[in-house]
Amino acid sequence: MTDATMSSVTAPPSAPPGRRSPVGSVLIHAGLIAASIAMVYPLLWMISASVRPEDEIFASTSLWPSSVDFASYVRGWFGLDVSFGRFTWNSLVVSVLTVIGNVVACSLAAYAFARLRFAGRNFWFAIMLGTMMIPYHVTLIPQYVLFLNLGWVNTFLPLVVPKFLASDAFFIFLMVQFFRGIPRELDEAAMMDGCGPWRIYWKIMLPLSLPVLATAAIFSFIWTWDDFFGPLIYLNDMNTYTIQLGLRTFVDSSSTSDWGGLFAMSTLSLVPVFFFFLFFQRLLIEGIATTGMKR
Repeated sequence: MTDATMSSVTAPPSAPPGRRSPVGSVLIHAGLIAASIAMVYPLLWMISASVRPEDEIFASTSLWPSSVDFASYVRGWFGLDVSFGRFTWNSLVVSVLTVIGNVVACSLAAYAFARLRFAGRNFWFAIMLGTMMIPYHVTLIPQYVLFLNLGWVNTFLPLVVPKFLASDAFFIFLMVQFFRGIPRELDEAAMMDGCGPWRIYWKIMLPLSLPVLATAAIFSFIWTWDDFFGPLIYLNDMNTYTIQLGLRTFVDSSSTSDWGGLFAMSTLSLVPVFFFFLFFQRLLIEGIATTGMKR
């Protein structure tokens, strides 16, 4: 057997260029699994604590309860002066109206910036982008005074009405980037067929923009559902509380806190967000992939 033949037989197979070795892949996956467990552990502990007896909640860091007790769910749902179902309904109303307002108003504003020509378009677009740099707390007091004078405090109007006025510049910018990627030849062909701007927006732009509209809807729903600060400022009556304010009532610094009820209702409050994200996950990923997303 020649030297060339022996070397071709005994030489170990080398990994193709650009591919990791098996040891490297194992280490990377082990690190990712460890990081995933560390991130998910607080959520799993909260779910575990929601089915533990009250005196065992803070007794152990284990995820496995010594006994399963669903009394915290019953106590949390009916334990307050107002049923937790009322808080859930209030959050659902505010979140759904916010989604509708953001999708409709922001898509109209983005369509105007991306496809229409009017005086000062670039100037107003720059002003709109500039509002993204202003912290929410800077405008908090003027907005509160305005809504107080309008008699809107302790209602859902301060949380919902601004969304119908295209107040979220982030979603406008996101949709502008998407609309600019649609060929202008479609507009020109539609105009030759007699379509005006409104019909082009309704018949052409919106059907083609489903991924970015779904992305805006999902983030609007999640951010509104999880919002605590806005409802805390404008809602005073417990009958108008959203879920986040309702959860706060379980913790009392001057007397005994119902930790079991808090963890049980916190677990239930995650269910709508989980299913909303699960059902629209494909559209969310498609929208992010086609527009790019930075905040």
